[in-house]
Amino acid sequence: MWKPILTAPFGRNLTLAVFDEDGEHALVFPCMKEREGWRNAATGAWVDIRPTHWRDWGSHSVPALDDNSFEDGS
Repeated sequence: MWKPILTAPFGRNLTLAVFDEDGEHALVFPCMKEREGWRNAATGAWVDIRPTHWRDWGSHSVPALDDNSFEDGS
């Protein structure tokens, strides 16, 4: 389930959701939250994004949206 970005934990590989001119998308690489912003967890590079939702990265290699909703289920 997707969770609001304000609840994203530090120090964990996360799948992030972003909105752009084409709609909603899940990033295809894991990201890690740091005090300075977001890093690509695989490469360590800073990522200039403004995510809206997150979920645990898990063991999958390319995340897919369960549906088109980013509801947190609460």
